[in-house]
Amino acid sequence: MSRTGTGHDPALRLEAFLPYRLSVLTNRLSRTLSRLYADRFDLSIPQWRVLSVLGESPGLCADEICRITEMDKVTVSRSVHSLLKQKRVERQRDVRDGRRARIRLTRKGNGVYRKLVPIALSLEQGLLNGLNTSEKRQLDRLLSKLIDLAGQLEREEATAQ
Repeated sequence: MSRTGTGHDPALRLEAFLPYRLSVLTNRLSRTLSRLYADRFDLSIPQWRVLSVLGESPGLCADEICRITEMDKVTVSRSVHSLLKQKRVERQRDVRDGRRARIRLTRKGNGVYRKLVPIALSLEQGLLNGLNTSEKRQLDRLLSKLIDLAGQLEREEATAQ
């Protein structure tokens, strides 16, 4: 952060503010993915995230999807509902807890998921091709560390309230 010329109050330069920069990066990538997924598969970004999580971990309940994707309950619920209507996922009652429903990809959903994965990986590779091996490792370490620190800050803020 830089200082203003008139006092000692810190000035916020948005273009240098880490949360803003990460948001810009995420938004740019999300728009690119969104165009690809909307055009080819009639999927929104939240639907894509739900589909991807279920492709990786079948049989999750909505709460688990929320936790893994960091999306709110309303967004996950709407996405699951849309995917149910599209017959890309199915719900089954949890045998151990009848109040919960386990969500799985259908054959149709699994087919879409198998087509999505190479597109997502290609986009990621296109982005990472601009980094050398050392930078890729460093980026991975730094992102993991920032995610952990953000979680710590979130927990501290929640306990302070």
